[in-house]
Amino acid sequence: MSILSLTFHTPADLVQSWNTYMETDLETMVENLMDVEKYILSEVESDMITEGKNTNLLLIFDSTEKRSDFIEIEFKNITERIEAKFGQEVMVFETFLNPRKDRF
Repeated sequence: MSILSLTFHTPADLVQSWNTYMETDLETMVENLMDVEKYILSEVESDMITEGKNTNLLLIFDSTEKRSDFIEIEFKNITERIEAKFGQEVMVFETFLNPRKDRF
């Protein structure tokens, strides 16, 4: 198992537009991703975020190879679509998670 965490940071003035984008485009895009075994799309709730909103997409792959393929192809497509819609305003952070132990 190999995991990728994508976090999307949206400034406060774009939250409504981001929510619409998430419901109309992002959810459909995620649902159609190849090689993704499972995923969780979440709104991040944190006292540390006071300006804007964070959304997290946790993607689970069968192998690190599939995760690497995703980064090279699909991640690039996702970020290009977000940049086309929001410019540099919505920031995307990727975090590679390598499970040491799990209880799925």
